[in-house]
Amino acid sequence: MSTVPLRWLLTLAALSALATLSTNILLPSLPVIAQALGGDAATLTAAVLGVFLAVFAFAQLIVGPLSDRVGRRPVVLGGLAVFVIGSAVGGAAASLPWLLTGRVLQAVGVAAASVLARAAARDRFEGPQLAALLGRIMVVMAAAPGFSPLLGGLVQAAWGWRALFAVLVLTGLTLAATYARIVGETLPVERRRHQPAAALARGYVQLLGDARFMRPALATAAILGALFAFFGTAPLVLAREFGFSALQVGLFFATSVLVVFAAGQTAPRWAARWGGPAVLRLGAALAAMGGLTMLVGSATGLAGFAVAVAIFLFGMGLVSPTGTALALTPFASQAGQASALLGFLQMAAAACMTTAAATLPGARMVALALVLTSGGLLALLSSAARPAATATAS
Repeated sequence: MSTVPLRWLLTLAALSALATLSTNILLPSLPVIAQALGGDAATLTAAVLGVFLAVFAFAQLIVGPLSDRVGRRPVVLGGLAVFVIGSAVGGAAASLPWLLTGRVLQAVGVAAASVLARAAARDRFEGPQLAALLGRIMVVMAAAPGFSPLLGGLVQAAWGWRALFAVLVLTGLTLAATYARIVGETLPVERRRHQPAAALARGYVQLLGDARFMRPALATAAILGALFAFFGTAPLVLAREFGFSALQVGLFFATSVLVVFAAGQTAPRWAARWGGPAVLRLGAALAAMGGLTMLVGSATGLAGFAVAVAIFLFGMGLVSPTGTALALTPFASQAGQASALLGFLQMAAAACMTTAAATLPGARMVALALVLTSGGLLALLSSAARPAATATAS
């Protein structure tokens, strides 16, 4: 992986992290935003997260194939332009409908960024190199969910909640300039696919029926869905159960980056030694163990909660890059479409699991533990059978 320029890796990581940054930076300020816009905090939180995830999921199905046809560069830059506009609309919103309009535009923009970061990596690499690159991208992008609540709390305290959207505007503009200068176009003209709508639909159906794609894709979706549920529910658990302030919640998330960093460094080495499918199963088992640890130890206090979170996050850190590499490697000729469907499955799982963690009866920590356990078990079930050989591209 020494041949991958650090600036190239960091740019793709930043594109991948934009979705979680644009959501997590708002989390500490949602009660303040609800008060400013005259709404209920729980309703606003559900709307801000739910609308974003739903639009994000479906938009990926469009931007992936579009980039297979016209190239990655125009779609990424166009998506970032839409994201900047959406951030500006959100920052100027005087009512919940306008805020949600901004979130819809943001979701469309980050769909392009997230899908095409994976597709660009697949354009250049495959096999163990792709797994290693995705692992290192994940390590870097872990800083977004880890540090963005802390950043959001500090910005909101200093300049108010509208300044959060100004930060996102600047981020989008900076990313566009950086991507254009450092990464540029990764899909040569001779590899582009000009498909009518019917052919695109058949391509998605073929991917859905291909075990080489679906087994690792479903495993990754289940784990990342549980991760988004953790993002949405853990701040509430920390505040209500343990009396954390907004700053302390941010610091807790920031320390979680260390666990993801360790997993991201470990995953490619273990995959090279034992194979990607074995690492995928191990990560899924650890994620389920983390959820069970939280469930069993829900009465043991903060230490038990922190240990459970660390186990889950380490398992997630093994599954995410390994499953993504396994799902995309056989499909070089339709990397954008495969990445789009992978992203759709992930965001659909995120929407379902985030809703479950927020609405299941009982204490929020128990609800979160059930969701994390379910995500790990679903991933383990999906990855239980070894995928077919992936040496050839479709």
